[in-house]
Amino acid sequence: MTYFGDNGYWSEPTAVEVDQVDLVNMGQYNVQEAKTRLSELLNLVERGEDVVIAKSGRPVARLVKIERPLKRELGFLAPLHIPDDFYEPWTDEEMGVAE
Repeated sequence: MTYFGDNGYWSEPTAVEVDQVDLVNMGQYNVQEAKTRLSELLNLVERGEDVVIAKSGRPVARLVKIERPLKRELGFLAPLHIPDDFYEPWTDEEMGVAE
């Protein structure tokens, strides 16, 4: 199906990747209302709710909470035993130097 878009030119319908069931469970706000209530919407997002921003009633963007990454612990390998002579200089034989 094709139609003439808002700009008067031929265009394809915009595919919206938000499931209709999800839209029912999310708050949807038009751009002007979102601009007016941005702080309130960010509070909703901080509490874990998704917020959809619509332009002319058509969903365009979704605000979602950014999950902080889990703190990663360095040193995921078991501690290794390092021999006492590990830091000693190599001999000529170990370096492959022929005399």
